[in-house]
Amino acid sequence: MDAVELYEAMRCAPTTRHFTADPVAPEILRRVLEVARFAPSGGNRQGWRVVAVQDADTRRALRELYLPHWRAYLELTGGARMLAEPDGFDPSRVRMVRMADEYAQRLEQVPVHLLVGVCLGDLAVTDAKLPRQSIVGGASVYPFVQNLLLGLRGEGLGAALTTLLVPAEADVKRLLQIPDEVALAAHIGVGHRLDPWPRRLARRRVEEFAFAEVYGQPLD
Repeated sequence: MDAVELYEAMRCAPTTRHFTADPVAPEILRRVLEVARFAPSGGNRQGWRVVAVQDADTRRALRELYLPHWRAYLELTGGARMLAEPDGFDPSRVRMVRMADEYAQRLEQVPVHLLVGVCLGDLAVTDAKLPRQSIVGGASVYPFVQNLLLGLRGEGLGAALTTLLVPAEADVKRLLQIPDEVALAAHIGVGHRLDPWPRRLARRRVEEFAFAEVYGQPLD
């Protein structure tokens, strides 16, 4: 299969919720990892670590760890009510939540689970002392995660990125024998996409988030 052109991949790499049962060839995963490793990281420390899970029993165990946090997320965001009383909500939002719920309920059927971690000692958290939630540490792992997503799209594979397993980090680490110094950063479900690829994704216009010189000034 010919690789997808970069800008096309960036414009059309949707979250995939429905997968076929076809296995993912090991050489494809290896090829994606081979390219994703060139992501930037603080001090070029390359602190990311990946566990690729295909064993059926382990996938079921990951589903059991995922579901309680998915249900809590539904309650927090109003998704539970949306599923129970769909008529009062935007149909497109209801459809999105339903697809995400189906993904969660059938998580063990996703052919490959990529658990992405990061070595805490490799992070330079420059905002740790600011009086707000820290976000900077992720800069040394999430560019790698995005490279994975683009690489998978380039190979014609679907993927779903979530962080809902992170609250179950201790259990996930025990299950996968991940050492203490590695923190869980992301979970990516991977497989052959069942649905057709969309022609375009809904995103904000550039003018809504990019500014010139000072915040709020229109970008030429």
